[in-house]
Amino acid sequence: MLIDMVGPSDSTVLVLGDSGTGKELVARALHDSSARASGPFIPVNCGAIPRELLESELFGHRKGAFTGAISDRKGRFELADKGTLFLDEIGDMPIDLQVKLLRVLQERLIDPVGSLLSVPIDVRVIAATHKDIVGLIEKQLFREDLYYRLNVMPIEIRTLSERLDDVPVLFEHFARQHTTNGNKPIRLHPSSMQLFLDYSWPGNVRELANLVDRYSSLYPGQEVDLCKVIPSMVPPGIRALANWSEKGSQAPTVKSDPRITEQLTADVLSAIVSSAECSEQEKMERIEDAQLNHEVEQTILLAQGGGLFPEEGLQLKQHLLDIERNLIRHALSSAEGNVSKTARLLNLQRTTLIEKINKHGLADSA
Repeated sequence: MLIDMVGPSDSTVLVLGDSGTGKELVARALHDSSARASGPFIPVNCGAIPRELLESELFGHRKGAFTGAISDRKGRFELADKGTLFLDEIGDMPIDLQVKLLRVLQERLIDPVGSLLSVPIDVRVIAATHKDIVGLIEKQLFREDLYYRLNVMPIEIRTLSERLDDVPVLFEHFARQHTTNGNKPIRLHPSSMQLFLDYSWPGNVRELANLVDRYSSLYPGQEVDLCKVIPSMVPPGIRALANWSEKGSQAPTVKSDPRITEQLTADVLSAIVSSAECSEQEKMERIEDAQLNHEVEQTILLAQGGGLFPEEGLQLKQHLLDIERNLIRHALSSAEGNVSKTARLLNLQRTTLIEKINKHGLADSA
């Protein structure tokens, strides 16, 4: 394996791959297989730190170097001494800092901000990016000399859909990582593992890690059968691969829309628990109501600039239409099918509401 070959070397490595493909996992594996494994592994995301702070974060500063520098502070390079520094999203580094990084790689000396003396460092550098570095060079946004200095040992990571054989290994790795309270790592039912192997993984390794985290919280120490998991807790793409009815699913047959974000709030779980002694129709109504509240909350949160978009994205127009339909259905139910009362609840003209009822196929509810 390439990691086993490159790991023991002390050469600089450039890891290339799409977002979420597991570049940091590769960097950690390189560190763990090197002679520096007992030293620190220090990651830093060059795109997440403001430009005015990045130099100090990397190289440190001396007391009084700038406003707020009330004491000496070591940078990431010094913290990684005798170990590995992982520079993630190196393609986002400002061009002027690229010059300083090039000098560090060449001379193995850093200049803390405000210091007149250089500090020697013993650090292996692993850099990573999802960007087209060659394209950035052509646009003069990335230094060509720095690229060649970083690209001593290039490793290109394919998307998870192109290396599905890694899925079981990664699942076990993340399952061990997310064990809590002395529980054993979760396991995946063979038929569910097959669904994982058939899935396209648009969110790459990050999506898989998040799923393992989710199921480790819901089913600690257990074997996970996706056909028995609440459908909304399963990615839309996997739901599309699974035929719940033919598999004899014990999961509620809630109408799930692939455009709606995967996460469910505690309201849904609460609805399921509270509906234990209800009829099947009442159970479905309670769960759908909880899902409706979740959809509205998530949409409002996203509109206000909060929350996270699902990995696979969403179709905005259809998403809003779905929410409109569910709101009208919910209002009709609250008004016991009375159109005039429903129109008042939704602050709509009666004729407008009737048009929307017909458009959404809700005439049977009125």
